[in-house]
Amino acid sequence: MTEHLRPQRLRHFIDQLAALLDQQPDEATLLDAGQGLLAELVAHDDWLPDDLAQPDPQRYQQYLLHCDSRQRFSVVSFVWGPGQQTPIHDHRVWGLIGMLRGAEHAQGFVRDAKGALLPEGAPLRLVPGQVEAVSPRIGDIHQVSNAFADQVSISIHVYGGNIGAVKRAVYALDGSEKPFVSGYSNTRLPNIWDLSKENPAP
Repeated sequence: MTEHLRPQRLRHFIDQLAALLDQQPDEATLLDAGQGLLAELVAHDDWLPDDLAQPDPQRYQQYLLHCDSRQRFSVVSFVWGPGQQTPIHDHRVWGLIGMLRGAEHAQGFVRDAKGALLPEGAPLRLVPGQVEAVSPRIGDIHQVSNAFADQVSISIHVYGGNIGAVKRAVYALDGSEKPFVSGYSNTRLPNIWDLSKENPAP
């Protein structure tokens, strides 16, 4: 998106989130503070490498940007082609979703007395700069879609684990579930650690 990327923004976010996790906060504290950190990151659209912002005509893309060495958290860019959406799914770990470009709709679901899934309220519309949280404690089953039928949208997701390796599920409306592991769309991580490119020698 820009010739002069600022990877230091992502490095700073990673450092701050790792420091927060080092304090071993309870989940409510973690999500509250984490939302603030992610909001600071997605307030700027000048740091995401172009190759990790590419849509695919067949399905949304999940690009890994960083995974903590202890797999305490992972940072992912979700790239939504026009009109693309997920199935109804869960995460089984805490998660934060920050909107970077475009917009998306997130529809939460709850189970009725028979275990079927019902929409929980109206869909939430996320626009750039906004951040939303999910977790098994506060609500973990939802369906997400690009709010636009004619443009790409990108959101930045942070999860309390290596989300590409977490065993979770997609759901039918009757509440039945099918296990899946999402994996990632990219085979290489962005190099955000080579400071020589940002501070070249004279």
